[in-house]
Amino acid sequence: MPPSGLSFAFGQEIDLSTSLGAEPLDVAAGLGSAVGVVVPRIVRPAPREAAPLAMKARLLAVATEHLRRLGPDGFTVVAVAAEAGMSHTNVYRYFPSRDGLLDAVAGRWLREVEAELARIADAPEPADDKIERLLTALASTQRETLAHEPSLFAVHLDAAVAARPIARRHRVRLRSLVEQVIEEGIAAGAFITRDRERAIAYIFDASYRFTYPLAIHHDAGVPRDLIEARLGAVILAIQKVLRTGTL
Repeated sequence: MPPSGLSFAFGQEIDLSTSLGAEPLDVAAGLGSAVGVVVPRIVRPAPREAAPLAMKARLLAVATEHLRRLGPDGFTVVAVAAEAGMSHTNVYRYFPSRDGLLDAVAGRWLREVEAELARIADAPEPADDKIERLLTALASTQRETLAHEPSLFAVHLDAAVAARPIARRHRVRLRSLVEQVIEEGIAAGAFITRDRERAIAYIFDASYRFTYPLAIHHDAGVPRDLIEARLGAVILAIQKVLRTGTL
């Protein structure tokens, strides 16, 4: 009789990989010689479609190029799907909406920005130097993106103004990096502060004009050297407050 847990009629097709939870087995020699009857034909599992992560990466690559060429207004899920070789309804298996796909494109860029800022925060330099480098890098990266990748910056700006999840997560990560540097400065005796939350809020408030995407967009026509001089003055003020504990 068949092994326990298997139930089939002789000659019926079965899928032993499903029944046994393992790879399909070659049972011709075992069952055939043992019972002398027709051996069930093993049904091999159908090949799986491309791995979801690989397909998602493919869609993001196509979407990034479409956004670069067409801008947010000309961007469509239908066109992205066609170039990726699928129906537009299939795209929604990976991204919930058109805005979700655009936010994913911006999110990939933001993760690169955050990785660079994390390298600064983890560097061995003194905390006051790292505060300067963090704010300068955050400001300059966004200005460069506005100048050279305006469509990408437009999606970033829209997400920030609408406070969509991608923008909120980015804000949380930025705050975490600033907090890390503040903690290091306090531990090393470089910073004096009676209220760490107020110190972190002060840094973002003071640098708002140079680090928040809407303010950066408004100042797009201001000469770069003037923006850098103003940001430098703000950073000096931030460092002084942190060193003296006057907040």
